[in-house]
Amino acid sequence: MRGQRGSVSIVAAVTIAVLASLTMGCADLARALVAVGRADTAADAAALAAAQELAAPTGSAPASVAAEYAERNGATLVECSCEAGATEAVVAVEVQVGPMLLVPGDRSVTGRARAVIAFPQAGA
Repeated sequence: MRGQRGSVSIVAAVTIAVLASLTMGCADLARALVAVGRADTAADAAALAAAQELAAPTGSAPASVAAEYAERNGATLVECSCEAGATEAVVAVEVQVGPMLLVPGDRSVTGRARAVIAFPQAGA
């Protein structure tokens, strides 16, 4: 029994290290999932704003309107396929995740959305 003295301390230290790593991993995952949700929301808003500008023009470029709505939702517009006269707006936005606890460097996530403009049929 005397030879195993202090072994509980080693097991406790290893257990604490494993639990700390798992906790940091969960925090990183939660941060990434929040960023994915923000990217999806920003992409939806940007696509809808661009589609609204295509359907009822106010004089602004659909891509600039999409960029404005992406920025309002904490994202940066990466791509906008929304030329004047088109019947759909397809956008991609990027949201920074920020520094992670276990993974070095900054990360970003991309959200994509598509909004289709459907004009009512005559006589319908």
